[in-house]
Amino acid sequence: MNWGRFGLIVLLASVVTSFSDWLFMGVLFHKKYLASPEIWRSSAGANEPRFIVYSQLMGILSCAAFTYLCVKASTLTIGASLTTATLVWLAGPVVVLAHMVIWTKLHPLIGVSQSLGWLVRFIVTALIAVWLM
Repeated sequence: MNWGRFGLIVLLASVVTSFSDWLFMGVLFHKKYLASPEIWRSSAGANEPRFIVYSQLMGILSCAAFTYLCVKASTLTIGASLTTATLVWLAGPVVVLAHMVIWTKLHPLIGVSQSLGWLVRFIVTALIAVWLM
């Protein structure tokens, strides 16, 4: 594996998906976050910069892990990488977010928007990996 290309893929995917995260997880259905404020860790604005940094680090880790999976599974064609992205999405974020919607007061539209955000993250990372690997 070319670690320089791997790092470039992770960097580009992390930057691009930080904007898609902002759209899907911050802007889309924003008012629905206020439907049940008691489920959130802090009140609006409090400690958000620290939480945003932690979230971005987790996003970078997910891009790196997904890229590594694509390389090791030899799914570096568009079709194979998109299939892998969809399967990883269905096996991970969709299930977790669905359980959160069922068992907590998380608004269903927030679950949908966050789930779509994860799908976009995996698809973008897959396409950048195919392009640069």
